[in-house]
Amino acid sequence: MTRPKILLDPHPRPLASIFNAATRKRLDALGDFITHEGSRMPDAMVDAHIADVDLVIGQTRLHADRLVKAKKLRAIIDVETNFTDAIDYDYCFRNGIHVLTPGAAFADAVAESALGMAIDLARGITAADRKMRHGSESYGLDGNVDSFHLMGSAVGLVGYGDLARSLHRLIAPFNCPIKAYDPWVPDYLMQRNGVAPASLDEVLSTSKVIFVFAGVTAENQGFLGRREFGLIRPGSAFLLMSRAAVVDFPVFLEFVGKGRFRAATDVFPVEPVPQGDPVRSIEGLLLSAHRTGGMPEALFDIGRQTVADAELILKGLPPVVCRKAQRETVSRLRSKPIDKT
Repeated sequence: MTRPKILLDPHPRPLASIFNAATRKRLDALGDFITHEGSRMPDAMVDAHIADVDLVIGQTRLHADRLVKAKKLRAIIDVETNFTDAIDYDYCFRNGIHVLTPGAAFADAVAESALGMAIDLARGITAADRKMRHGSESYGLDGNVDSFHLMGSAVGLVGYGDLARSLHRLIAPFNCPIKAYDPWVPDYLMQRNGVAPASLDEVLSTSKVIFVFAGVTAENQGFLGRREFGLIRPGSAFLLMSRAAVVDFPVFLEFVGKGRFRAATDVFPVEPVPQGDPVRSIEGLLLSAHRTGGMPEALFDIGRQTVADAELILKGLPPVVCRKAQRETVSRLRSKPIDKT
């Protein structure tokens, strides 16, 4: 019996970072591999094998002129975890080729950090630490003048995808009333999960703690700007956890710098952030160097999700674990691919 052929082109992710020993063993059992690591697979290597490949795992460039030769191809699983412009999605939709990404692998790690950062902002933990190190601390009640309880506070979610749903599970014991805005998610789903659907303006103006989990699309770049930040109640906490491009970043920094609300961000317009960037010196802004999702366990979950769906696909069954590219939305996504792990 002929074994499936799998093109393994994981750049920019080293195989060892996404496949632990147990998952790699399952992966190796799937078929015969054409593998290239350390850089993107050379075009000549892809072209030499694409006609015989059943599955592509990686961020290989697969435009129509290449895909038309791939008569056996059943699925593309992008382990970089973004739907980028490297693939001709229309061709794949027309020809029944699944395009998948295990992007939800980061959801729990990001949500865990988001909850920790929200508690930090509410209770002033990092700010109090800095004051004590500089000898300017206040004790007891005097040290909590600007603090508030996360417990029972009104929470707003901007975006209700994988990240927000993971956060929702973690924050449940805090008994927070939750409102969410997401034009791509029906009210039915939010209500079934115990979330009140709301307009963006309502989420911003009525929430004490606001988590931004929205992905970047063609329509929403910079959609959180001066008018929207002006709706946020003074003293609230605003956490930017998804993509910097969804906010007008200079205006965001202006509002935080003036003390309108406290904030945290894990993402920035330019990364790495230049050493002299003013973001480094703004009071009331908790900084995280795009590290909330990049946990070893989250990266290994990329491998587990990939293998789980690959096993199904090679049995002639539909994938059920990874996120699927959708005809209606994939061309509207604007997430930037990573350059390194």
